Amino acid sequence: MKVRVFVSLKNGVLDPQGRAIHHAIEGLGIDGVKDVRAGKMIELDVEDSVTDSQLEEMASKLLANMVIENYRIERLAA
Repeated sequence: MKVRVFVSLKNGVLDPQGRAIHHAIEGLGIDGVKDVRAGKMIELDVEDSVTDSQLEEMASKLLANMVIENYRIERLAA
């Protein structure tokens, strides 16, 4: 089974990568983009026996820095 974990910075945390992307978009001459927040997506291929609790543990203890990041887990339908 495929699982995706989306990790993003919490509101209020500075996002230098997002700022750099925003600046580059402006450099392309594209107007109208108000803000950019960058994050990451981690895709896992897991056995069906891996529980939601185990996925939560992986995300909160390893994949995301809970001090500055949030995460969302999405199981993909087969």
